[in-house]
Amino acid sequence: MSLRFKLLLLALSTLALPLAGWLIVRQMEELLRQGQEQTLTASAKALARSLAALKTALPPAGQAFYVHSCAGGMRIDGYADDWNQLMPYAQNIGPADDAQKAKLLLCADGDFLYLLAQVRDATRTRADASDENALLRDHLTLSLAHDNDLRRYLIASAAPGRFDARVLDGEGDSLPQVLGGSWREDADGYRVELRLPRAQMPDSLTLNEFDAGAPNNAHIELRPLLLRSPDISSDLAQFAPDGMRVRVLSAEGWVVAESGQLAALSSKSSTPALRRWFENLIYRSLIAPDMTRAQDFATNLPRLSSPEIWQALSGVAATAWHPAPNQGSSVVLAAAVPLKDNNEVRGALLLEQSGDALPLLTNRALLILIGASIGALLFAGAVLFAFAGVLGVRIRRLRDAVERAKHASGRVERNADRQVPLPLLGAKDELGDLARSFAHLLDEVTAYTDYLRTLASKLSHELQTPLAIVKSSLDNLDQQSVSTDARTYLVRARSGAERLGAIVRAMSEASRMDRAIHGVDAEEFDLSAVVRGCVEAYRPLLAPRRIEADLPASPLLMHGAPELIAQALDKLIDNARSFTPEDGWIRISLRANGDGAIVSVANQGPPLPPTMADRLFDSLVSVRPSTVQKATVVNGAPAEPPHLGLGLSIVRLIAELHRGVATARNLADGSGVEFSLELRGMPRRPLMGGMG
Repeated sequence: MSLRFKLLLLALSTLALPLAGWLIVRQMEELLRQGQEQTLTASAKALARSLAALKTALPPAGQAFYVHSCAGGMRIDGYADDWNQLMPYAQNIGPADDAQKAKLLLCADGDFLYLLAQVRDATRTRADASDENALLRDHLTLSLAHDNDLRRYLIASAAPGRFDARVLDGEGDSLPQVLGGSWREDADGYRVELRLPRAQMPDSLTLNEFDAGAPNNAHIELRPLLLRSPDISSDLAQFAPDGMRVRVLSAEGWVVAESGQLAALSSKSSTPALRRWFENLIYRSLIAPDMTRAQDFATNLPRLSSPEIWQALSGVAATAWHPAPNQGSSVVLAAAVPLKDNNEVRGALLLEQSGDALPLLTNRALLILIGASIGALLFAGAVLFAFAGVLGVRIRRLRDAVERAKHASGRVERNADRQVPLPLLGAKDELGDLARSFAHLLDEVTAYTDYLRTLASKLSHELQTPLAIVKSSLDNLDQQSVSTDARTYLVRARSGAERLGAIVRAMSEASRMDRAIHGVDAEEFDLSAVVRGCVEAYRPLLAPRRIEADLPASPLLMHGAPELIAQALDKLIDNARSFTPEDGWIRISLRANGDGAIVSVANQGPPLPPTMADRLFDSLVSVRPSTVQKATVVNGAPAEPPHLGLGLSIVRLIAELHRGVATARNLADGSGVEFSLELRGMPRRPLMGGMG
């Protein structure tokens, strides 16, 4: 992982700032929301006290039958197609333990009160209302009451179709004398639909169902009728605050009055749709409180049954937030307080207010926070990225300088003041300390390398005198008369002295070669001709080994020392001959490489040890087996000179003189080894200036 990427990841820690800001904004929004809830609850309680001061008639306590509003033209046919929208609000008229047995629906228009009763009864025991045994058959008993008048009707029919109810008892002109309707049956039971004039609408009613197959003595008491009250709505209109909607609910949650309208947010019309969607997403995802469903507080509901409403009907004020329908990110705050009369809960007052100001304020604060956080994050990331870039450039400069200073031979480039040319040496930070440490390390490497490079010449010089003493002593001893056993030791001693002399001469030659290489003059020559001439000279010397040559036909010009390149090629061929069996092959190739050339010598033989590939061109390093290193003695002298590993070191020096490198690798098929010289030519010296 790069340094820039690490610092960029570190910059992500600044995300803690927007997180903390989001928590602050959310806490602020919660405090504002609580204040708004308390204010709206206080307004609702004040409005409830105003209704009490006006002595407004509150809804009756306990159960009641709710009369819905319906459009005119209801058909009394028993099929109940006109009642589909009101079916979810059908009220139970049976015993409490059999809530699904019988249901009742009431609705009214300007002329009539309509009644629909549904009874689940799979048995068939029917009789007309005029039958004397009708009370023992399946039937309904409808009781109507108005002021002090009470009248009961028997509703029964022997077959589906029209029916006329029979009056069982009761007097008074305020209630209808004749009542008729329609009776329909299906597999689950039967339905009864009827109507009576609005002028004779009762104040309360009850409907009792009798099943001949399972008779019971349950009797449902009269329940008052609940309608939308214009008087309560008028009183609400006097005190309802502007921009708020208020509704009065009965003890069962039925809406009996409403007034007011929520204020619309005028600025929404000028806000782009994309921005409204983005603000809505932010508020709903990050800030908005837990909301109830907007459908629970819809204006077209005849009955509200959310948990907050039932909490208010139990005597405890409650608040709820819900989305405004079809208004994007708008929210509505609803406060429900109980309506009491003599400490008896008669209903609840629901006050609703648009909470647009709160989301707008919160969204504005959150958008400012997000913008500032993104800006700070981008700025911090850019600063850290730039800092990482500068730091990376400085580190790479130091790395490149160290790599340029150290040659493959171990020498270190230094300037005229004998100092290592490293950057950042004067820097006062940690990179400056690192650069100075590298400089000190390279000075130590330089001193040790110089010591190793001069070790051979020093040793050869120091060994000359003791070696001459040993040889002269052996010569003198050879003139003396010695025993046969002593003569054997004398021969072995002379052989060792000769071998030691060969080593000293080789070390001296290597030192002289090193000095000679760096003092040679360059010239223009055809490298292809030099290599071709060497190849032709090698053929008789390497026989019976097979020589393969891959040389270009056209000239390949090079600026350098042709005799040094030929000498390097000699060293490589000598090395290849030592490891190639007599029936093996040696391949010499030359090819152009950009502004230079590559000379390769490959031979069949054992592969290089993996650990020696990088050290093979160092001085005094050899991979020849011990049996090869031991020289045999012929007539008191070694038959083959010892191999000190100096030949490949000279090859490396020649390659570096020509601004190239020497490499060795095992062939891909494992059949042998390939040595390569990548040459670019010696640097050209500038011509002297004009004549003095």
